[in-house]
Amino acid sequence: MFNEFVIELPFLESIVDMVNDFVWTYIMIGLLILAGLYFTIRSNFLQIRLLPEMFRVITEKKSDSTGVSAFQAFTISAAARIGTGNITGVALAIAVGGPGAVFWMWVIAAVGMATGFIESTLGQLYKVKDGDRYRGGPAYYIEKALGKRWLSILFAIVVVLTFGMILNAVHVNTITDSFETAFGTDRFIFALILAVITALIIFGGVKRLVKITQLIVPFMAVAYIVIALYVIAINIDMVPAVLSQIVNEAFGLSEMIGGGFGAAIMEGARRGLLSNEAGWGSIPNAAAAANVSHPAKQGLLQSLGVFIDTIVVCTCTALLILLSSDYLLAEEEGAAITQAAMSDHVGEWASAFVAIALFFLAYSSVLGAYYYGETNIEFVRPNSHLLTIYRVAFLILGVAGGIATIELVWTMADLFMALMAIVHLIVILSLTKTAITVLNDYTDQRKQGKDPKFNVEKYPEIKNTECWGEKKED
Repeated sequence: MFNEFVIELPFLESIVDMVNDFVWTYIMIGLLILAGLYFTIRSNFLQIRLLPEMFRVITEKKSDSTGVSAFQAFTISAAARIGTGNITGVALAIAVGGPGAVFWMWVIAAVGMATGFIESTLGQLYKVKDGDRYRGGPAYYIEKALGKRWLSILFAIVVVLTFGMILNAVHVNTITDSFETAFGTDRFIFALILAVITALIIFGGVKRLVKITQLIVPFMAVAYIVIALYVIAINIDMVPAVLSQIVNEAFGLSEMIGGGFGAAIMEGARRGLLSNEAGWGSIPNAAAAANVSHPAKQGLLQSLGVFIDTIVVCTCTALLILLSSDYLLAEEEGAAITQAAMSDHVGEWASAFVAIALFFLAYSSVLGAYYYGETNIEFVRPNSHLLTIYRVAFLILGVAGGIATIELVWTMADLFMALMAIVHLIVILSLTKTAITVLNDYTDQRKQGKDPKFNVEKYPEIKNTECWGEKKED
């Protein structure tokens, strides 16, 4: 009934595209990789040496009823990470940048694991207690560690706009687009239904959000990965050739001459960052909510999240597409490419499966995006009517995203994501010493056979923390 009603703004899209090309070419890609390498070296390659420890920490329980557990905070961040970027983002990266884009997604994730540790550890270190829960994130440590209230408020507003408005629209767009492809569902009507469901959830409070997220995330990830691994297994003889193609087209001479080299790096960086979110200040909001005995524990967990998101889930999607007989269908775009690729392997039913998987994957990202916005609204003005206004705007923008063109919503996402990341990477680069101090405290205690507990009073140079005094030793 309303399928012919689609939001198209070609002039705005072309302007934003031009800005994106400049920002990503001359600032973002270099900053992302160099910052990640710096964090990797300063942390003594923690993403390699502490990988087993990351899996150990995920099972740790909280000691009291305050806040959420390490696993619950991990699922909130996974809800925002494991979603649209894993299916639609990977398909777009390959469609625009070729198979070589996948390699650059791996690079961004490899160095991003160290970046994710730094930002999430800072989120935990400078969190605040709010009743029976904790809040935190970049806005909090910008104010507390750097003493710049104006910058923290500005960053909080950008987070609200990026997640509550732009990325919310991207996720809903992915859901409505995939359901239209698989079932012919009316995008506007389906977007309205999603808005009603979301309203019931977000007006129920964060505790209910945590419970719903915790139920959705494991199911959505396992179901999608199992099908993907099955497809990979039945085509295992072709996998070495596909992996070789990914590496060759990331550096190949023909790609350099034809401009494909730059496109591969650009798309790999964009889609890799949107998927794993390492460095642009989103994940610390969820990391701060956890009740753990040491800030580094959440840093390790969120570093693991980057690994699972890109190295595992995104690679599964990439292989699905690249193993298909005709993965770049001229008439398809976004999630429809993944749907067509999976259908090519296991039958037409797979298109419906991808749509359903995307519903869980992308809708959990909607919930994660809402939580990040709420956390920053509470930072700017606690217990105010702004939260109600934010909730209403969140629902309206979700519906708008559901009927917008895929080009418009992804172009806007690239711009806002870059703006967030540039500011945030500069901030955490200036706070690296503090995060490394916390990491060294953690590893020293582990070497002594202890379950690490952080006491900030041992480090007088770390100021303005309120949750890490002597009482955390109890």
